Amino acid sequence: MPSNPFIRALSLAGFDQFARRQGLDPSQMLRRASVPVASLQRPEDILSFQHYCGLLELCQQRSNTPLFGLEFGLYQGVDVFGDIFFLIHNSRTIGDALLELRANFALYNGAAHIDLEVFEGVALLGYRTDEAAIGGLPQAEELACGVGLQLMRTLAGDQWQPEAVMLRHPPLADERVYRQALGITPTFSAAHTGLLFDACVLAQPLDCASETLHQLIAQHLSGMERLSADEMPGYIRQLLRNLLPSGRATIDRVADCMAVNPRTLQRHLAQEGTSFQQLLDETRQQLVRNYLQVPTISLTQVAHLLGYADVSTFSRAFHRWFGVSALEWCRQSGFSRQPLLLQSRVKDRS
Repeated sequence: MPSNPFIRALSLAGFDQFARRQGLDPSQMLRRASVPVASLQRPEDILSFQHYCGLLELCQQRSNTPLFGLEFGLYQGVDVFGDIFFLIHNSRTIGDALLELRANFALYNGAAHIDLEVFEGVALLGYRTDEAAIGGLPQAEELACGVGLQLMRTLAGDQWQPEAVMLRHPPLADERVYRQALGITPTFSAAHTGLLFDACVLAQPLDCASETLHQLIAQHLSGMERLSADEMPGYIRQLLRNLLPSGRATIDRVADCMAVNPRTLQRHLAQEGTSFQQLLDETRQQLVRNYLQVPTISLTQVAHLLGYADVSTFSRAFHRWFGVSALEWCRQSGFSRQPLLLQSRVKDRS
């Protein structure tokens, strides 16, 4: 299993519109790549980086657009950073902004790293992944260069241009196509993927910077989970929350979303001192506590939201977890939900 195989669905920002412009059906492409269609509306979702790269490659093939990833990155621009962009944009200088990006990138992408290096007056803003043999990775790397170019133009001005665009792979299309898209012919089969530019731009101040706003955003981001291998159980809980209402919260489905073998997933969870069933039970218990506090949700709806086929199966599970019925639990917890829940139970029995 890759050490950090996940990204946020925020990486799909603008995919629906861009795919349609390329003559593609966005939902069909997502399904074929095993990426949940609902993730387009849930940017905080966690996706398999392998499936994400596969999606880009599939779109490149179906649209007959060799530079799909690059053009998509140029289209996305800074939208792909979400709240991180507000942190970046309120930094003191461009150099500080790029350091903030490097430090916080793991909030949204656990499969890649941002590098910022300066050597003899030349800066490299690089994009580096831990994996080298994923199908579609060249598309993802070109997408990152497109996003990076738009970020620098947002920070340094619309006319900003790098001295070089570096790509680790051979060209995916005629070099003239690259030059038309980027305004510069990339250096192919390079040691790094990224942008080279004069380091003096790092000292350029950002006129709109607000230290107060920067601190507020930094405080907000500090509460987010970073995408690291140590947080595997947390990822699975989030996947389960998304999958439960559909009744598809199985280990096979979760493993598929994460692009791993179910046995490999179980083995990894065992190393973390837990299991899939334990995480499933814990997630359901957490959710049911919240659901039973909402007066408009019936027992039938609660059972459905937790992925159960019927109320009786849910009721048996609830009693196993808490030692009492859902109605008794509400009474003991001081929630005035008994009449509504009782009405639901009577209706379910009729």
